Amino acid sequence: MDTPASDALVCSARGCRAPAEWALRWNNPRLHDAARRKTWLACADHRTSLGDFLDVRGFLREVVPVAGSPTLEV
Repeated sequence: MDTPASDALVCSARGCRAPAEWALRWNNPRLHDAARRKTWLACADHRTSLGDFLDVRGFLREVVPVAGSPTLEV
């Protein structure tokens, strides 16, 4: 079954509409318990910049291919 274009997963970078390839799983330890994960999606071009933004703040927990992200299973 094909996914409609409106349901396609796209990059979380501002202004980017490229298909998401990566799930950057993160949490803010001041706000979230250790097991909680939030997800930003990234295309190949924005994987590093979004990951660096989260990593510098100590928020990045893991980067996985979109298909392997448990928070994105359909």
